[in-house]
Amino acid sequence: MDNLLGLLRIRVKRGINLVVRDFRSSDPYCVFKMGEQRLKTHIIYGELNPEWDEDLTLSIEDPDLPIELLVFDHDTFTRDDEMGDADFDIQPFLEALKMHLDPHTVPNGTILKRVEPSRSNCLSEESCVTWKDGQIVQNMLLRLRNVESGEIELELHWIDIPGDHHI
Repeated sequence: MDNLLGLLRIRVKRGINLVVRDFRSSDPYCVFKMGEQRLKTHIIYGELNPEWDEDLTLSIEDPDLPIELLVFDHDTFTRDDEMGDADFDIQPFLEALKMHLDPHTVPNGTILKRVEPSRSNCLSEESCVTWKDGQIVQNMLLRLRNVESGEIELELHWIDIPGDHHI
């Protein structure tokens, strides 16, 4: 914990057009991994377009580590089925944090950085790092890999921690 830079709050908003892994539907949940950390959303039963609106928080020590997202279908009597995966880089978000903006001078909704979808990321569309209600946030829509269809919508927030270690 000596190298802790801060906390990354991931708001897992929703899934879009996830694949069927049970008879007619799926029971999806998300798992986020970064280094040794592993966080999981709750399961939403019988839904291909789940709305989680759930906050998960990662401790950031090494900002160069990618964050891996895995989506699964919960099964009661057998191993959970994979429903796709994605990963994302928090570097653009952290670069915006390093700007140390004055909340009194930045208009709400100001776009600080844009990240375009490419072969090297899992973005479905442009992801913007913006100034929203006195905070820097990044919205992203991730296209799931290794599956026929599916996207996951996220929003990133930063939580400073007391101490000497800052971005």
